[in-house]
Amino acid sequence: MNMAVWKCKKCGYLYDESIGDSKTGISAGTLFENLPAGWVCPRCGAPKNQFFKKEGS
Repeated sequence: MNMAVWKCKKCGYLYDESIGDSKTGISAGTLFENLPAGWVCPRCGAPKNQFFKKEGS
């Protein structure tokens, strides 16, 4: 399965599904759509709807 990379529109933070987000307890391999509803950008606090899938990922 291809893992995607999602980019925050506000600050440019990259959420890489293959890496996850260890700072917030998100395991590697967690798909963006499977992130908890309350998950926000760890850099700027933007909600999930402020992220877009990077082309080619």
